[in-house]
Amino acid sequence: MRTKDKLSRYSHFSCLFCLVFILFSLTGLSPAIAQQAGSRVDQLTDEQVEEFYRRAQASGLSEAQIEQAAMSQGYTLTDIAKMRRRITEIRSQTNRNRGQSYADTSLGRTLPNGLSRRVIDSLPYTARTDTSRKIKVFGASLFENANLSFEPNLRIATPRNYIVGPDDEISIDISGASSDSFRLKITPDGTVKVPNIPPIFVSGLTIEQAEQRIIDRLRKGGYQGLGSPGSGTYANVSLSNIRSIRVTLVGEVVRPGTYTISSLGSAFNALYLAGGPNPETGSFRKISIIRGNRVVRTIDLYDFILRADQRDNIRLLDQDVIRVADYETRVELTGEVRRPAIFEVLPGETLKNVLSFAGGFGDEAYRASITLRRNTARERRIVTITEEQIASFVPQRGDKYFVGKILERYENRVQIAGAVMRPGDYALEPGLETVKQLINRAEGLRKDAFTNRATIIRERADMDRENLSFDLGKLMRGEVADIPLLRQDSLTVLSIQDLRETYYVTIEGAVNRPDTIEFVNNMSVADLIARAGGFQEGAKPNLVEVARRIRQDSAGIRTTTLEMYRFALDRNLQMSPLETNPASPSDSAAGFRLQPFDIVYVRSSPNYEAQRQVFVFGEVLHPGNYAIFNRQERIADVITRAGGLKPGAYMAGARYSRQGQVVGSDLRHILDDPGAEENLLLNDGDTLFIPRQSEVVAVEGAVLNPSVVSFKLGYDFDDYVSEAGGFTDNARQRKAYIIYPNGRKDRTRTFLFFKSRPRVEPGSTIVAPFKPMDTNRLSGVERASILSIVGTLVITVLSRFF
Repeated sequence: MRTKDKLSRYSHFSCLFCLVFILFSLTGLSPAIAQQAGSRVDQLTDEQVEEFYRRAQASGLSEAQIEQAAMSQGYTLTDIAKMRRRITEIRSQTNRNRGQSYADTSLGRTLPNGLSRRVIDSLPYTARTDTSRKIKVFGASLFENANLSFEPNLRIATPRNYIVGPDDEISIDISGASSDSFRLKITPDGTVKVPNIPPIFVSGLTIEQAEQRIIDRLRKGGYQGLGSPGSGTYANVSLSNIRSIRVTLVGEVVRPGTYTISSLGSAFNALYLAGGPNPETGSFRKISIIRGNRVVRTIDLYDFILRADQRDNIRLLDQDVIRVADYETRVELTGEVRRPAIFEVLPGETLKNVLSFAGGFGDEAYRASITLRRNTARERRIVTITEEQIASFVPQRGDKYFVGKILERYENRVQIAGAVMRPGDYALEPGLETVKQLINRAEGLRKDAFTNRATIIRERADMDRENLSFDLGKLMRGEVADIPLLRQDSLTVLSIQDLRETYYVTIEGAVNRPDTIEFVNNMSVADLIARAGGFQEGAKPNLVEVARRIRQDSAGIRTTTLEMYRFALDRNLQMSPLETNPASPSDSAAGFRLQPFDIVYVRSSPNYEAQRQVFVFGEVLHPGNYAIFNRQERIADVITRAGGLKPGAYMAGARYSRQGQVVGSDLRHILDDPGAEENLLLNDGDTLFIPRQSEVVAVEGAVLNPSVVSFKLGYDFDDYVSEAGGFTDNARQRKAYIIYPNGRKDRTRTFLFFKSRPRVEPGSTIVAPFKPMDTNRLSGVERASILSIVGTLVITVLSRFF
């Protein structure tokens, strides 16, 4: 509810009068608009909408007051919504065209116009490589990162110590018993103008001091009791829009100059715009902020990089100067440290500080000493810095420190490998100083350990290695003295299996999974057959043979090279008595066990054979697959089983194929004379194709027009070639041949000057081969060159005689 004081009533009528003036002025911009149909907002141009927005802002009315006054003048809620949308779109488009980003004043705080932006070069600074160094200056990458601009956050609350100045915009909201709202921009003179109140000077005050001064003047100007306890009228003063300030960066920065930033901008923000300190010459630890010719803060960027300390990132004021000094001392630290780089050192700092800048030693660093290369007046010298000197050693300009890597060597390691329970590396220490103690620490020997001999590989003083062998069994039993161990000793205990071939047995023949498997003791023939998946259907279980190597040495030379054993088994893997072995007549089937390298053969039954079949198709009554009935069945027999030939069958063109290849046979006589040679025995997978009679002849190869022509009874070989245009110039006429439809071939025969061409049958293919290309034939240019050389030689020879 509004108060009835004089200032409030005057302000209310003044605002309404101003709004009515704006609306009538707006309609006066285009008198014809009111006479046109449709929404008046749609008929306004962008320039008219911007003019309306500018005048509405200058009126000082709140958004709600403008909407109410517009509705009283005939504008609908739809018109108002359209107007707000068009204002937002036009302002967004304007900001994009300027390449800057601003917030809508109805949404919150905005950035001022004309702020400096970081220069984006065609070749960014991050892409420039320094060819004089292979290692970077520590901290140089901080300002190369485009995602770390240090721009101020406009959504934070206004800092209470913020000093207001010209172009800042202050928002005043009055609520409670009185309700009002003002957006006041500070003039270049440093004042704000509240309607009906004399100008209020606020420039140079903090936002808190400006708030107190403005409220005090409003209270005196008509808002009685404003801000006083119990009055029921409250005021809130905030910074709605901020101004821009200008700061200057000088010294060793990448891009020195004067930059325009927001009044909330910080020192890091300004340094980012200038590209940061110059990595070649600038200091990262002595950056001065000068205000009124006095240094108010010195920035050490290492505090921020290493500890995220932003105490020096202070907010800048107008006309502040940031100076980046030249560096005084820089040193290089490389090798086994976490952050190898070039570091800047301040007076009073030691090598320990430099190590902390680099993140300390790496995991494999040699810490006993650090190698230093230091420049002298005429040359360089090497300095070795011990671990005890690091904390007090003072770096000098141009020092290069290198941290080495520890050696791949152990000061107290011994090793044990082979047939022990826990092979590996162990520490040579009290309680583990001898071979026996090492074996006990490895939890003893395995059962397959070969105890007659063990070896120690020992490193001599000259780094050569020597072998020490001993009887491990006697040592473990205490029959010989225990052997002391030295650093780097490697003890190897052999296994029995290491000293023999790999044992295996093999099974072949009519079993489901013939294989070679690892030998295990106490394995019988039946066990091996079971592991091979049992007998195949065609197996003959009562004929199983075992071939065994002769392992026993003998004085003489034996006539046999191995021992053979035969067994009779049934399908249940029950073994019948073993045939008597002349070498061991006491052997029995029950006690027979396989030995390493035995080969077991399971024979197939002589009467067992898988089905075999041939495929017959074409001009037969019943085409399809036919099983081969017996081993004497021939082509004529399978034709008869297929029901014989159809009336249109052409036996001269019948093709008989075996394993994918055509067998060149004339099958025309097999039906009349089954004893003809062409009546072949059938094999598994054979194919017989009996076509219909063909009525064409194909002519291919070195003819003018390779084609297919119709068969004519009176035509011979040459006639069909003529039908294809005759031979070409590069045809080998004497080598022309014919391929008959049954797969047989016939060639042209010559005797003296006589040629005998093969006869032509329907479905045949005449082939005229091409002459081979003469790659050795000389070209015309080559022949002319040779003749010229020969002529020159002849002239030279003749000139000697005449």
